[in-house]
Amino acid sequence: MAKRVLLDVDTGIDDALGILLAVKSRQLDVVGITTVCGNVSQQQATLNTCKILELAGARHIPVYAGATAPLLRKKFHEHRVHGQDGLGGALSDLIPAKKPEEGFAPDYILATALMTPGELTLIMTGPLTNLALALQKFPELPQYVEEVIFMGGVVRGPGNVTPVAEYNIYADPEAARLVLEAGFPKLTQIGLDVTRKALLTEDHIRQLTDPLLRQYVADSTAAYIDRYEFVNGVRACAMHDPLAVAVAIEPQLVETQSYSMDVETGSRLCDGQTVCDIQNRLGLQPNVLVAETVDSQAFMNLFIETLNR
Repeated sequence: MAKRVLLDVDTGIDDALGILLAVKSRQLDVVGITTVCGNVSQQQATLNTCKILELAGARHIPVYAGATAPLLRKKFHEHRVHGQDGLGGALSDLIPAKKPEEGFAPDYILATALMTPGELTLIMTGPLTNLALALQKFPELPQYVEEVIFMGGVVRGPGNVTPVAEYNIYADPEAARLVLEAGFPKLTQIGLDVTRKALLTEDHIRQLTDPLLRQYVADSTAAYIDRYEFVNGVRACAMHDPLAVAVAIEPQLVETQSYSMDVETGSRLCDGQTVCDIQNRLGLQPNVLVAETVDSQAFMNLFIETLNR
C-alpha cells in the first residue's frame, strides 16, 4: 500500500519540485497539502501550490491555507533565492482552475491524523508554524502520527541565511522548538548537511522526458542555479525539499543517527541555530533522527525516474 502523507509547504522553487515528486510517486498517497508563510507569503505559497497541482494534473488533492506569519516574529521571506513569486518567474501566466479548500491548515492536519491514527506521515518543507499551532491546540497529536520528516536545520556546517541558521528554522525558531519538544515517536531531520549533497544540474534537467515538466523545471531553477554557482562555485542547485519527500519514499537514501536537538531562540548572533548534542554532553534523551549521509546518485535517479513516469 502507498504511504499516506500530508505535505506542509511554503511553495518556493524546491518545494514545488518536492510536490511534483510526491504526486508522481506510486509509493505515496498524498492526502492533502497545507501551506504556510515562509519563502513567500502564505497567499503566494497557496497560489503556487495550486499551480503546481494544475501542472501535474492533480487537482483532486486538497490544499488548505495555514499560518500567515510566524508564531512570534516578523515575516522573513526569501525572495533572493526564489524570486518575487516564489517560482523563479515560471508559470507566471498560469491561472489555475484548482482552488484551495475552506478551512485552516493546522485543523486539517489534526483532522487527518485523527482519522487514521498511526498511519500518517507529515512531510514538512517550510517553517514549522502550522504543526506548532496544531500542537498547541492538541498536544497529544504525536500519538496519532507515524512519522514527521522535516527539511530544516544544519548540524555540522554553516547556515544558509545566517552563519549558523538554516532558513526554515530561522523563519520560526519558536515553532521548531515546539515540534522538537512534542515527543513525536519518529522525527526525522533532513538538513543542509545532506541536502547540499543532493544537487540538480542542467544535465539532470535535460534527462526529463515530459516537455512541459522539463521546461518548467528549467525555467524555475535558472536563476536558482545562477545564484548557487555564485555562492558555492558549483553550477547546480540544492534539492532541499525534494530530498525530504524522497526519504518518505525510500528511507534508505539517508543514514541517520539519534541525537538530542534544540533550537536557539534568544541569541544576538545565533537565533535559529539547531543545536545538536552529538557527544551527549547534556545527557538528554534523543528526540530526532538526524540524516548524516545521503546516496545522492540514487536520489537523483529516483527523482528523474519518478518525474518521467
